[in-house]
Amino acid sequence: MRTNTAPSPADDDEKATLRNVLDQLRGAIADKVDGVPEPRVRTAGVPSGTSLLGLLKHLASVERFYFLGKEPADWQATLRPCAEDTVESVRADYRKTVERANEIIDACPDLTRPAPRARRRGPVPSMRWVLVHMIEETARHAGHADILRERLDGSTGR
Repeated sequence: MRTNTAPSPADDDEKATLRNVLDQLRGAIADKVDGVPEPRVRTAGVPSGTSLLGLLKHLASVERFYFLGKEPADWQATLRPCAEDTVESVRADYRKTVERANEIIDACPDLTRPAPRARRRGPVPSMRWVLVHMIEETARHAGHADILRERLDGSTGR
């Protein structure tokens, strides 16, 4: 994960630009759990039950779905860390999943080609659509994580 690489406005390669933006967001959300002690990292910060650790766990599942073609049995469960989950284990799983997703992205010769997908009805989205969607999904959850972290300890920023 290229956490400190800002996308360059001079990038001519669409795939590299999209991946750089996505990697920057991935790094930002993975870093949001740094220094948050148990049980606060898994404590819901809003009535919906969302927690920092739950957001990171969920995003690993979303990455696996869109880039690796693996759909979870229960999407709601992806937002709830289990007792065995730790900051280290969830972050390691997220980073490993991102590495595997990046291998799929890098191997894709044409962004108009279909992305891997779990068996579902309907058309398979293109890799371009998946990259843009993952930027949106990760950015939205990174914003949620910003708010949750600020509520926990006042920490703001990337």
